[in-house]
Amino acid sequence: MFPGIVYFVLFKYVPLWGLLMAFKNYQPFLGLVKSEWAGFQHFHRLFGMSDFWMLFRNTIILGLYNVLVFFPITICLALLLNEVRKEMFKRFVQTLVYVPHFLSWVVIAGITYVLLTTEGGIINELLKLLGYGQVEFLTSTEAFRPLIVLQMIWKDAGWGTIIFLAALAGVNLQLYEAARIDGASRFQQLWHITLPSIRSVIVILFILRLGSFLDLGFEQIFLMLNAVNREVGEVFDTYVYRVGLQQGQFSYSTAVGLFKSAVGLILVVIANKIAKWCGEEGIY
Repeated sequence: MFPGIVYFVLFKYVPLWGLLMAFKNYQPFLGLVKSEWAGFQHFHRLFGMSDFWMLFRNTIILGLYNVLVFFPITICLALLLNEVRKEMFKRFVQTLVYVPHFLSWVVIAGITYVLLTTEGGIINELLKLLGYGQVEFLTSTEAFRPLIVLQMIWKDAGWGTIIFLAALAGVNLQLYEAARIDGASRFQQLWHITLPSIRSVIVILFILRLGSFLDLGFEQIFLMLNAVNREVGEVFDTYVYRVGLQQGQFSYSTAVGLFKSAVGLILVVIANKIAKWCGEEGIY
């Protein structure tokens, strides 16, 4: 346990000291201790700026896509893989859906550009051959969010099935045998045996996912943003990079990050309470 404890102390607990920066006017040459206090000044600035509701709306919508679209697809994919009986074919498919996880978002963005750009993109070239006009996928405000979700599904849906497949491996096979004797179809076995058996795992992973509801990942969205789709694509992560790192407003960007963490904590507590009321174990 010692290496794990050291890791969490050094990289999870010690950095909490830096949250003080959100309540100070941090000056690098003065340091965190000697910088003057600012109270809730940075939070007032965050909630009062004109772009706050735009950032909040974009982050919430993409977060909902993540929870309501991406998360169920990982469950469905795990259930489909679990139904495959030929072991060699199952391993082949698992390898195919796992591999994209190990590609960086830079590579994913590059592949997306090659496929969808209007300057020789494969998809637009096919549309031209079929007699259709070009589609501005990369600069369209309507296509930005579905494109982000599709990228997430392609890259990480397979990797997200690992825990569900491990839980499915622990389901008692005698339950399926008894169900088959009673005449249950494959779908009925799935609905009445498989899903109830992994329900606790689904609930726990759902609660943990809510904890990072506003943490959508910086790299993917930053690489897909441009001047045209920024109105629907700018989120807190990219805003923190633009304001905090590029403009050197460290205290303000820390306040934005603390706000995100507070929202995630509240969502986890609420979801855990609901899980307890529904008879599940929850995470604590």
